[in-house]
Amino acid sequence: MQTRRETLKQSAVVAGLLASTGLYPLQAAAYETAAFNAKTPADVVKALGASALVESKDVIVGGPDIAENGAVVPLSASTTLPGVKRMLILVEKNPSAMVALFNVSDAVEANFATRAKMGQSSDVYAVAIMNDGKALFAKKEVKVTLGGCGG
Repeated sequence: MQTRRETLKQSAVVAGLLASTGLYPLQAAAYETAAFNAKTPADVVKALGASALVESKDVIVGGPDIAENGAVVPLSASTTLPGVKRMLILVEKNPSAMVALFNVSDAVEANFATRAKMGQSSDVYAVAIMNDGKALFAKKEVKVTLGGCGG
């Protein structure tokens, strides 16, 4: 049986090896910094090089109408449209609007779910950035009864 310390040590070694070979996605993380730091959905989309947001019935956003605990709010984004490059989940009133970014290819179904912290009630966006640069979205209001961001 492996101890936690041994597991962490092996993980650090693997991460170091990947970083030294260039396979570790450090550049990707730095590349998306502007999008993750953006304060509004429009700024996120702009930072990712897409055109202005356009509402679409082909994009689906999921989440509860009322979140009892803002620290763990289940959210989802999906579309069946062909030619999707990225799927985003955005929370308008969070300090950083972008909660999640998923890269999509023809081999990946554009259907994602995650959990996010929400400090207050807000509109939640599912955004599909298409190969041609269009940004299609759907939004839904999620009411938070107990804040999750330091509340």
